[in-house]
Amino acid sequence: MSSRSSGTTDPTVEGTMGERTQSPGKEGIDIDPHLVTLEPEDNPQNMSALRRWIAVLVISSASLCVTCASSVAAFTEAGIEKTFHVSQEVTILGVSLYVTGLGAGPLLVGPLSEVYGRNMIYRVSYILFFIFNFPVAFAPNIVVFVLFRFITGLCGAAFLSVAGGSVSDMFPNSTVANPMAVYTMSPFIGPVAGPLISGCHINWRWTYYVMLCWIFVENVMLFLLVPETYVPVILKNKASRLRKTTGDSMYYAPLDRCEGSLAHAILVSCYRPFQLLLFDRMALLLDVWNALLLGILYLAFQAYPIIFEGVHHFDVEMTGLTFLGMGIGMFAAISTQPFWNRLFTRESAKFNGNAPPEVRLIMGQVGGILVPISLFWLAFTTYPQVHWIVPIIGTIPFGSGVYFVFTSTFTYLVTAYRPIAASAMAANSALRSAFAAAFPLFAGAMYVRLGTVGATALLAGLTTIMAPLPFIFYRIGARLRMKSQFATH
Repeated sequence: MSSRSSGTTDPTVEGTMGERTQSPGKEGIDIDPHLVTLEPEDNPQNMSALRRWIAVLVISSASLCVTCASSVAAFTEAGIEKTFHVSQEVTILGVSLYVTGLGAGPLLVGPLSEVYGRNMIYRVSYILFFIFNFPVAFAPNIVVFVLFRFITGLCGAAFLSVAGGSVSDMFPNSTVANPMAVYTMSPFIGPVAGPLISGCHINWRWTYYVMLCWIFVENVMLFLLVPETYVPVILKNKASRLRKTTGDSMYYAPLDRCEGSLAHAILVSCYRPFQLLLFDRMALLLDVWNALLLGILYLAFQAYPIIFEGVHHFDVEMTGLTFLGMGIGMFAAISTQPFWNRLFTRESAKFNGNAPPEVRLIMGQVGGILVPISLFWLAFTTYPQVHWIVPIIGTIPFGSGVYFVFTSTFTYLVTAYRPIAASAMAANSALRSAFAAAFPLFAGAMYVRLGTVGATALLAGLTTIMAPLPFIFYRIGARLRMKSQFATH
């Protein structure tokens, strides 16, 4: 990926610089002998495939843990309500404030990762994530509980903004699809896995004890198995080593000479995503579509107990298991990734290997159709006389559709808005998190007022309205990009 403003750097560009310095004076070009450049052994894309895939799996599992922690609170609400003597509406804040933290965090950690590298951000944020989960697990009152839920969300946000960059650092464009698909799925499997964990414990605190154990294991793996992959920081560290080993203080990396302060970078990181949402209609509509789907996913944590406990008389443990339908759908969707890889290869061949970003929206077209079908299926099978397995089966297409939509949109935003890819993803993350935080707060009232059929059908109708977006932008996206001040032309 491209420039410093995008939050990532293309290693191949740096590699070209390295090749140039190996032939000083060639064609009359003056090369600074103290400028540290990327050698083949420094390039993260030249690590062994095994090491790169281990790093991807560790990063993905850490992301899974962070997003799983968002939804575990949903099925601990009854216990928290009894322990702290508060209403259910207050306990829902455990989910909403955590997700708010997830949305706000990327605005800060994005610029920090450009200065200190991916690994420093991972390690510091995950250590803090571990430490601040102790006040959650041992909270003496509801104020401490919800406050530290927000703080832990902020700490875990690095894996929603920086981790995708690590994956693209380690794999060239020709082979990045599969590892990126694994990483992309993990943040959305996490919320589905949360109820499976929290629904299995009688005491709500044990849910957080289990999470603490999981976070500790992830910390160990992050320190041992994930190398630094951000090329500018690799070069900066290399320059530092050369200064120490040679005693020559003149060695420097491009990052050492970067102009502009960290405070300015954070300020830009905060306002540019919202500038994109305000002035680019295509980015806004795609982000609203993504936000709606994630909002519905988090709304399900309040809706499922109403549907399966209220209508089918399930207990908490059985209701947690009903989320397996979505999980099966997501795993079924990722199993189709080889098909999408072949499709993209064929489409690229039509454009001499340089397919337009709109090709990525084909996957989103499938997802856009599956999601409303699934929600209408769920809506009209919530009657007591319909067997409980039928609505659970109906959620399988929803899981697949969510995976297709998010994978398609994320890839499109990164390629179509490559000069400001980090800001494009931060805008998407902020809007998604806002919807995910808000939807659970009105879910109960909506289902009481409209009933299980009416409320779910309303959500299905909203996703139906948004379903044409990938078809429209597939046809006119290139024309809209030409008019955009942010997109790649």
